[in-house]
Amino acid sequence: MNYNYRYRLRPSDALEEQLAWTVDTCRQVYNHFLHRLNRNDNTSAYGEQKLLPSLKKWWSDLKDVHSKVLQKAVQRLYDNLSTLRGRKEHGYRVGTLKWKAPGKYRSFTYSQSGFKLKNTSGRTRLWLSKIGEIPITFHRDLPGGAEIKTVTVKREPTGKWYAVFGVETPDNPPEKPENPERCVGIDVGILKYAHDTDRTAVESLDLSDERERLERAQRDLSRKQHGSANWEKQRCVVGECHAELKNTRRDFLHKLSNYYAREYDLVAVEDLDAKGLVELPGNSRNRAGAAWGMFLRMLEYKCEREGTHFVAVNPRGTTKECASCGVSTDKPLWIREHSCPACGFEADRDANAAWNILSRGITKRLGAGRSESTPVETALPVDTDSVSAKRVIETGSPTLKREPSGER
Repeated sequence: MNYNYRYRLRPSDALEEQLAWTVDTCRQVYNHFLHRLNRNDNTSAYGEQKLLPSLKKWWSDLKDVHSKVLQKAVQRLYDNLSTLRGRKEHGYRVGTLKWKAPGKYRSFTYSQSGFKLKNTSGRTRLWLSKIGEIPITFHRDLPGGAEIKTVTVKREPTGKWYAVFGVETPDNPPEKPENPERCVGIDVGILKYAHDTDRTAVESLDLSDERERLERAQRDLSRKQHGSANWEKQRCVVGECHAELKNTRRDFLHKLSNYYAREYDLVAVEDLDAKGLVELPGNSRNRAGAAWGMFLRMLEYKCEREGTHFVAVNPRGTTKECASCGVSTDKPLWIREHSCPACGFEADRDANAAWNILSRGITKRLGAGRSESTPVETALPVDTDSVSAKRVIETGSPTLKREPSGER
């Protein structure tokens, strides 16, 4: 299996200057071959990479960049082109590839060779060909027997440098159980981020303080003269605010998805078009901030890693359909309780949707009918344990089922 592991680099001033120079040189190589691509239709990544040795004869700076790094810069151009063509084939309106300006190209990649992890004087360092040894904060070990295939060095808008290791592990993912016993359906939303069939409702993450700090920093940036030293300093402050928002959200999603992937044998979710939902009019900011697409992607690969069935079902009608009898009832968004006029079943709106998602997931994966564990026996509201997002972040997802002292 293939994974990415991200570590913070701690380069000296001289090394940081060398890293920045390498990034800018790769940007110029990218732009050079983009110019060739715009003038010649019949080009390929492999054919263009073969021109790099002759290019070094008159572009002497390229001799100070590892050959694999230059090859990956050319490959990056054609990967972007392939993505653009794919979107066009699916009906999207696309433009053309743009030249990369300074600041818009922030990374370079070593593939197969040119890098090595070293232990110098008890401290882990990353050796990069043509650059040197860079101290690295090696906060967690790589999986046993893992082989590093690629190393991507990236500078974030905050000015911090990171190394992303693409590793390949020799172990295959665990086998998925033929008859999963622990099954769960998850309905995602805005007021309650996740509501599952085990009566657990996880509240959405409150990022109002982080957003307020970001807005204040952006207002201060708008008052600076563009390109000045004070503008550049404030730009880094804005980058830090963006990074705080991003890291807090990703931490929450990682812990929540990790919990569901490890605790259950089958996880059923809605196959949401997250991008399409964000483009709908009204409340798009909250839908974008919920990052449902990121959560589902995390959940999918972690289920594969843990040997858990991951099932994405059609979301149409999961809210309207009764989990007990299957009769559909129209409900405006502001009605938060489900009450079936046919069978009398009552439950929270999101809990009812979660049961429908689980039933469809079991049918899709195992070919079974409506879940036998659906609460058809009762017509009373289903009790729900509400879990705050802060608890998920502070104590980790395995504590979702534990009640803290003094809290329901």
